[in-house]
Amino acid sequence: MQFYSICQMSRILVCGVDEAGRGPLAGPVSAAAVILDPAQPIAGLADSKKLSERQREKFAIIIRERALAWSVAYAEVEEIDQLNILQATLLAMRRALLSLSIQPTQVLVDGLYCPESDIPSKAIVKGDCTVAEISAASILAKTARDQLMLDLHLQYPHYNFASHKGYPTAAHLKTLREYGVSAVHRKSFKPVRELLV
Repeated sequence: MQFYSICQMSRILVCGVDEAGRGPLAGPVSAAAVILDPAQPIAGLADSKKLSERQREKFAIIIRERALAWSVAYAEVEEIDQLNILQATLLAMRRALLSLSIQPTQVLVDGLYCPESDIPSKAIVKGDCTVAEISAASILAKTARDQLMLDLHLQYPHYNFASHKGYPTAAHLKTLREYGVSAVHRKSFKPVRELLV
């Protein structure tokens, strides 16, 4: 499917928003908001899940350099457990939007739901595959969260967050059973919650 930039088709300032880390058992959920510069298009943008780690890192640098504005924000583990993962994700998205140095005139969000905002917003299913602004947000959210999980790996090396980034892999579940639940695990998620009973 061919990419297009809505910024390039209109004079309005479009902001793409996407998240990373809804499924993991540990760590925060991240969200990014990006307003691309139509004068500096970025060729080859794609959904972060379809790019290699090296490709994501390369694009993240380019996006931060060329975008008119960008922001990454988080909802912490405690907020995920208190609110639920959907509401925590929307909170992270709202924080990313509010942290932008430029206010957009339209917000396009990947998925089914939009964060609370005074700016006209639209949710687009699979938007990270078709809208360049959302794809850019997807890449920034993913790379930022991955880096955070690498930092958490240094604090909790026996869980090997550097490898699985907190996702419920067989290796992660094994270490959870062996070492128990850490302060950065999501206690409301079933595999973790069951270990607390």
